[in-house]
Amino acid sequence: MAKLYVVGIGPGDAAHMTAQARQAIDAADILCGYTVYVELLRPLYPNKEVYSTGMRGELERCRWALEAAASGRSVALVCSGDAGIYGMASPVLQMAGEYPDAEIEIIPGLTAASSGAALLGAPLGHDFCVISLSDLLTPWEIIEKRLLCAARGDFAICLYNPASRHRPEFLRRACEILLSERSPETVCGLAQNIGREGERWQILSLRELAGAEADMFTTVFIGSSQTRQEGGKMVTPRGYTI
Repeated sequence: MAKLYVVGIGPGDAAHMTAQARQAIDAADILCGYTVYVELLRPLYPNKEVYSTGMRGELERCRWALEAAASGRSVALVCSGDAGIYGMASPVLQMAGEYPDAEIEIIPGLTAASSGAALLGAPLGHDFCVISLSDLLTPWEIIEKRLLCAARGDFAICLYNPASRHRPEFLRRACEILLSERSPETVCGLAQNIGREGERWQILSLRELAGAEADMFTTVFIGSSQTRQEGGKMVTPRGYTI
């Protein structure tokens, strides 16, 4: 049956893919996605037809996948993490009205906030915010406002896309905003290359985080005023009396 599956594949390792994601990709004629993610899946699906595009080719591959599904083929459009969290589900659904013959199913996956948190302990045990520091699609002024509001609300915060070659200073700038509302000793964490070769994690203070190195494969966790270290792990209490 012709269908476009928009699939969250988690960090990319087969162990972190859901059974639902595997079933959707198995059912598809074509594997479509960002080149890096498609290459992660190639060993699992060596005989699948592939369509991939590079960085900033998101809209092109969404439209291609919709056209293929509308023409009667089944396509798995894959995204890292969860398809609906900074993934391709939203642009696909925005375009879907132009392709009434394309049936669409969104397949959730393990996002970096969840998988990174598991490495560090339980930093998201209570209310939290997820904010991307990428200004490609969101002006920095809006990112700055969201950071300040999250800090004032005393949320634990998870940062996606904290730095890149073209914006190496964004994590430092974010920390400066947070330090205006949070203690320099706030417990924070870094999770890098989650579920992939080179996976590592580190717990550090907000003061130390301001000078830490990060890249697009790093997920950053900033604790609330209640977050602490317990047994070498980062924990944000839910509120139970223990």
